[in-house]
Order: sequence, then C-alpha cells, then structure tokens
Amino acid sequence: MTQEERLIQKDRMRFIKNKLPANLALLAILFDVFYFVSIYQSDVRDYYYTMMIGASILYNLVFMLACFLASEGLKNYKMSYAWLIGALGVGQIIRIFVLPAQAHATELKKVGRVMGDSQYAFVVGCLILSAVCCLAAAIIGGVRRKVLKQYLASLETKSA
Repeated sequence: MTQEERLIQKDRMRFIKNKLPANLALLAILFDVFYFVSIYQSDVRDYYYTMMIGASILYNLVFMLACFLASEGLKNYKMSYAWLIGALGVGQIIRIFVLPAQAHATELKKVGRVMGDSQYAFVVGCLILSAVCCLAAAIIGGVRRKVLKQYLASLETKSA
C-alpha cells in the first residue's frame, strides 16, 4: 500500500463508521446467548433454583445491554467504550470459574453430575469466544481511535 493510499484510508476514517469492532461486540452477545440458553435449558432438579442463577440472569442482561452500548460507541471511535468492552471481555473469562465450574464439579444423588463434560465444554467455549470477541473489539477500537486522533491532530497542525 502506498503512502497516498494510507493517507486516503486515514482520511476516510473521519466519515465512515468503525464497523469491525462494533460487529465483534455483537458477535460476543451472540456467543453469550448460546451460553445462557445452554445453562438455562438444563433441568437438573433444584440445582439451578438459587440466588446464583438469579445473579447470572441479571449479569447476562447487564452484559448484553453494556455490550450493545459499547458496540454503538465503538462505531463512533469512542475510547471509553473500548475500555468498557475490554472489561466485559475480562468478565466473561471470570464467569468460566463461577457457574459452569461449580455445576461441572457438583454431583447430585440420582442425577449424577449437574453439568456433563460436553455441556461444560460448550459453555466454556461460548464464554471464551465471547471474551475473545470483546477483547478484539477493544483492541481494534482503541488502535483505530488512536490512529484517527493522531491524523486529526496532524490536520490541525497543517492548517495552523
């Protein structure tokens, strides 16, 4: 890519939306939906009827709303939303060690293991993919914001 093409690409950033990180954020929501559908459709006696599942439902709602908000902010090159979605990605990684790990380690009489190996692998995979999408969106959004900010600063110095 020539120097002129790079300059044109940077100039276009002023007028086009930052779609890649915004779409990655939406993909993170999709993987979270797969996660919680797998968890909530499980009918393992009364194991899931606790405060933990209530907190999990509440966190899922907050995650999806915050992730959607961040996707809209990332479209407009806002750095604060890159930080928000990065924190959401870290939160997805932490979640692996809460509900799925506890359910996988718990055995009930007459039922056996609450969460089997295949379901555990699926939900952990969904959380990891969701976290990767969030972290990639944060990195790409942050880098693109920095490039645009530097380009705008260079335009101001040229015009002064």
